[in-house]
Amino acid sequence: MSHRSIHWFRKGLRLHDNPALLAAMSDCAELHPVFILDPWFPKNMRVSGNRWRFLIEALKDLDDNLKKINSRLFVVRGKPVEVFPVLFEKWKVTRLTFEVDTEPYARQRDAEVERLASERRVEVIQRVSNTLYDTDRIIAENNGKAPLTYVRMQAVLASLGPPKRPLPAPTLETTKGCCTPWKACYDARYGVPTLEELGQDAGALGPRLYPGGESEALKRLDLHMKRTAWVCNFKKPDTEPNSPSPSTTVLSPYVKFGCLSARTFWWRVAEIYQGKKHSDPPVSLHGQLLWREFFYTAGVGIPNFNKMEGNPVCVQVDWSDNKEHLAAWSEARTGFPFIDAIMTQLRTEGWIHHLARHAVACFLTRGDLWISWEEGQKVFEELLLDADWSLNAGNWQWLSASAFFHQFFRVYSPVAFGKKTDKNGDYIKKYLPVLKKFPAEYIYEPWKAPRGLQERAGCVIGRDYPKPIVVHEAVSKANIQRMKAAYARRSGAEEEKSGKKGVKRRGAAGPSVSELLKKKTKPVKD
Repeated sequence: MSHRSIHWFRKGLRLHDNPALLAAMSDCAELHPVFILDPWFPKNMRVSGNRWRFLIEALKDLDDNLKKINSRLFVVRGKPVEVFPVLFEKWKVTRLTFEVDTEPYARQRDAEVERLASERRVEVIQRVSNTLYDTDRIIAENNGKAPLTYVRMQAVLASLGPPKRPLPAPTLETTKGCCTPWKACYDARYGVPTLEELGQDAGALGPRLYPGGESEALKRLDLHMKRTAWVCNFKKPDTEPNSPSPSTTVLSPYVKFGCLSARTFWWRVAEIYQGKKHSDPPVSLHGQLLWREFFYTAGVGIPNFNKMEGNPVCVQVDWSDNKEHLAAWSEARTGFPFIDAIMTQLRTEGWIHHLARHAVACFLTRGDLWISWEEGQKVFEELLLDADWSLNAGNWQWLSASAFFHQFFRVYSPVAFGKKTDKNGDYIKKYLPVLKKFPAEYIYEPWKAPRGLQERAGCVIGRDYPKPIVVHEAVSKANIQRMKAAYARRSGAEEEKSGKKGVKRRGAAGPSVSELLKKKTKPVKD
């Protein structure tokens, strides 16, 4: 029999490499492509106006691309568990398809929707396409546990072989005999929402540097893939965190929303690598996609992954609760121009370079302010266009030296790190124009400039721009000792536990905690 299908778009906002969508179209008489505006997200997650705009543009582009194959996008408002029983009945649905989503809320939601569908005899088809591999299979191959080091992850993936090749986008030929019933009145009922409907002020948004949508994603991918030498030589640590224009692809928002398939990205890069000398993981473009896979798998396999408490791989640290310092960091008022410039770019544009994220994350947590990584995670969750539950939690644990990375004595200097790649401070002058008249020798440390120079520059420190909220040299040394104490407590707890069980337990990511504590603990300037 021919099916009446709903394909439920969530993250995979694209037609290319969408196996669940193709499954919906197979032997199908009527197709309803649906996106649900689920009130859970704005209620439980912070979403900036910039990210809402990106989503709206992605949905408009998706609708436009569906029109080209004689279909349309139905944007439905409401809770999925309440919406689907109504739609199943209204459209006489026999099949529901969607892409696998591994986040905790998504798993719970999807299980409930699957149960509702089963009660109504609606066939449910789920397909893996948000990640390169099936994360459950990676965990199964690793004896039922998430790999806790990148090297271990690579070993597991080597046993699985390369990722599956992406599937082509559906065409008019694919949809032959399959119609999408659309009435004129549906424009108002099922149309793509406006920013105003979502409670956003369009006038308050930053510049539109990264338009949302699959069409834009594929266009940007094509442009980057034409730079074959750049693709082959790409090494993430060698790119610049503070170049006036991005030194990386900025494809991360498109991969996050599924406007660009990770598998499509992987295989386009693989084609360029063919027969050429190229960089390798973890620093290569393939390496970046594998980092995403690593944190996605960790997010599935580690309980309470986005929290410190109850998270078995996370060092328990006595972070402070200084709300003034947190606000100063979040609002670009720390008095350290490099840090404040990065946070200004984040708030206005919705994207910052990977190494810039390193700098501000270290500053907030173990480097300077001693504030929990969970607080930083919340700010990034709101402001980043590419905010992704698993990657956000994993990277914050890494940068705070709470999990995965344990060299807590390596501290990013909020002064020296930026100077490496931008001695003149052009990046600072771009995002903090109040400092643009300071000479290069004072641009990173304007508080050291003579008062007369500050006045000539039109910016007196303490009046027109804040004084530093901490003395970096002093607090970073003190914080290293605090981290050392946290690791010592963990080591003691591990030894006590292993004593009871009669086994020697290793730390979360390679060397034991006691081995790490024997290493040098004086600050290393990065």
